[in-house]
Amino acid sequence: MVGREEGARAPESCLQEAVGLAAAIDLVVAHAEVVRLGKPRPATLFGTGKVDAFTPIIEHHEIEVVIVDGPVSPVQQRNLERAWKAKVIDRTGLILEIFGERARTREGRLQVELAHLSYQRTRLVRSWTHLERQRGGLGFIGGPGESQLEIDRRLIDERITKIRKLLTAVVRTRELHRAKRRRVPYPIVALVGYTNAGKSTLFNRLTQANVFAEDLLFATLDPTMRALKLPSGRRIILSDTVGFVSNLPTQLVAAFRATLEEVLEADLIVHVRDIADVESAAQAADVETVLGQLGVNEESLTSMIEVLNKIDLLPDDEREALGGRTGRDDNRVAVSALDGSGVDALLETLDGRLSSEHQVVDLAIGSADGALIAWIYRNGSVLERRDDDGTIHLKVAFDPVDLARFEKRRADAGLVPA
Repeated sequence: MVGREEGARAPESCLQEAVGLAAAIDLVVAHAEVVRLGKPRPATLFGTGKVDAFTPIIEHHEIEVVIVDGPVSPVQQRNLERAWKAKVIDRTGLILEIFGERARTREGRLQVELAHLSYQRTRLVRSWTHLERQRGGLGFIGGPGESQLEIDRRLIDERITKIRKLLTAVVRTRELHRAKRRRVPYPIVALVGYTNAGKSTLFNRLTQANVFAEDLLFATLDPTMRALKLPSGRRIILSDTVGFVSNLPTQLVAAFRATLEEVLEADLIVHVRDIADVESAAQAADVETVLGQLGVNEESLTSMIEVLNKIDLLPDDEREALGGRTGRDDNRVAVSALDGSGVDALLETLDGRLSSEHQVVDLAIGSADGALIAWIYRNGSVLERRDDDGTIHLKVAFDPVDLARFEKRRADAGLVPA
């Protein structure tokens, strides 16, 4: 395992994350090392001395796969594989392998395959000389025919086109689901965060769901949605999304756009952070970068609630100090998804934020007025309902615009307030 320095992040932390990524697909790491590069070599990335120094290590441990935590060009990959007699993959290839192993739904598998093919297509350029062999054309006019490289590229392009068509149908289906959710007046809250920040554990804690959650990078890929009842009685839809990571491959951002766009539809974004990780601030910046790439506007980023998770891993004095700081900040909540600490405060924060622009009214409507009742359920959030001798008593939270529409509708019908 070779770690590379990346920006402001500590190289040791980058290497540790790379080891975690390898463990996510059950690879046993025999050797891990930070290699500082003054200037990358076009042919082998590392200098000749460093390439030679790794050769006996690879042979001694009988290493079959070498992972470089950074970009490796096709030419560099080919030359390193020849020198080390082992498979070489870069950070993008490793993350693609993880996604390929974890995708469960048909949509997820299609998205992963699209990302894989887009990545493989770039690997065909001067990667392997055997691909340059040509197949003869028919007759004298057909010329030398297609090279194997051209055939492979054409086959990949055809498969990419087919997958994109299939994903277009998936996007239409997902949009239909979104349209249905819009008709149900439940706000949507999306959990986002760096991979392994504890989103799925928190999701399970809040909704009593059974989403796979483990101390692994990219433990879950496919988005999950569940209804959640807040302390006021109002219901919301909570969405658990795929975790982000630094230097997320552009192929994955593009391929998983349909899934990640669930975040764009959210009424509120909750950013889950692993506050016990020394790289928590850098991870938060990476998450915001990906959100920006997806098109999340500045207003949504500013109003985002930060959940500082894993406080159970902090020393008592740090945990107490953090609780004091978050207690004075309406946009931050300290929790432990594992033991439940701070979860009640988080629910209250969600309730307060989503209710800040809503007005709660008590209504009494005749049970025969089914059209008006149906309209209320479509456009308001019914918090309580009680049926009493032909009269339905409702407590409803309305947006100001919907409340004005309701008052006009009630006035037009000649009904009096409750």
